[in-house]
Amino acid sequence: MERLEAFEKMLADIQKQADYEKQQMDALKAMGKEKNATYKQYFGKRLFYKMILDKYREYGLLP
Repeated sequence: MERLEAFEKMLADIQKQADYEKQQMDALKAMGKEKNATYKQYFGKRLFYKMILDKYREYGLLP
């Protein structure tokens, strides 16, 4: 049961972080700052999180 709990916690953390970074990117975009380093860092991380969440979907662990 401990391993499943760790998976669920990790999944929740990844989803929470992906949502947070999306909000930050939206705020930067609204200010016209899509070309700054912070926006690009968020973009890179979001791609990484998307890859992880897509892999979970591939294995049927997410809808």
